[in-house]
Amino acid sequence: MQLTTLGDVLTWAEAAFTKAKLTFGHGTDNAWDEAVALALAVLELPPHVERSVLKRVLTDQEKTVLLGLIQRRIEERIPAPYLTHEAWFADLKFYVDERVIIPRSPMGELILNGFQPWLGGHSVHRILDLCTGSGCIAITCASIFPDATVDAVDISKEAIAVAAINVQQHQCADRVTLIQADLFAKSEGKKYDIIISNPPYVDKTEMDHLPPEYRFEPRLALEAGDDGLQIVKRILKEAPYHLTESGLLWVEVGNAAEALQLQYPKVPFTWLEFERGGQGVFLLAAEEKACWSVF
Repeated sequence: MQLTTLGDVLTWAEAAFTKAKLTFGHGTDNAWDEAVALALAVLELPPHVERSVLKRVLTDQEKTVLLGLIQRRIEERIPAPYLTHEAWFADLKFYVDERVIIPRSPMGELILNGFQPWLGGHSVHRILDLCTGSGCIAITCASIFPDATVDAVDISKEAIAVAAINVQQHQCADRVTLIQADLFAKSEGKKYDIIISNPPYVDKTEMDHLPPEYRFEPRLALEAGDDGLQIVKRILKEAPYHLTESGLLWVEVGNAAEALQLQYPKVPFTWLEFERGGQGVFLLAAEEKACWSVF
């Protein structure tokens, strides 16, 4: 097959990815979209470009770079965002590398909707993003709530360094404060209108059977004990001391959702549904005072 246009290369890459039985899930869920993600990054094009771009004749340089990334994706099983050093979250572009987990949380949809309808008419002045990683959640929150300040916390020094790159790129250092800490360790006396977290929630069994692509991500950002709830339980125990009276806690627990409900059957978790797909995100309100004591 002669690879002349972008469409030629993408068609070839889709077949090659499928034959190699790659695993997706880092921003895409199929071979075609994975190839497109690589191409758009190489060609410096936006994610919603017109399909007419498929007829574009690639230069020798563009073809060499793109085919090189496609080959690495197949041979090394490196997720596309680590190859391009960019990932999209809630319609914003972020720098990523292997120091942080790749953004893919369904909470992007929640943030873009301004946490409605659950937020109601309550004002948002302070937001806490726990386990911030690349800083994508914190920065997106800052963009949606221009009058709010955001504390972005991560235990990893390396993750904070990546988040700093993104804070600088999105020019929000005046409202997003990066804090290297173990959850609430440096939040004494602080209260927030919103606490949001995409913490580690992969249990030991699942961790041992992850596909190669996921093993490129920091183990610290994924693994959370035998049941996947090691970090989540700590958040639930400490969160009520850091929420305002009308504050809301949002946490993604992914596949650990069932284990959480089994352990706390009387807690009124509100489980979110997303138009763009995704699951395992719950809401708890500070006003549910009776439930917090079980943690």
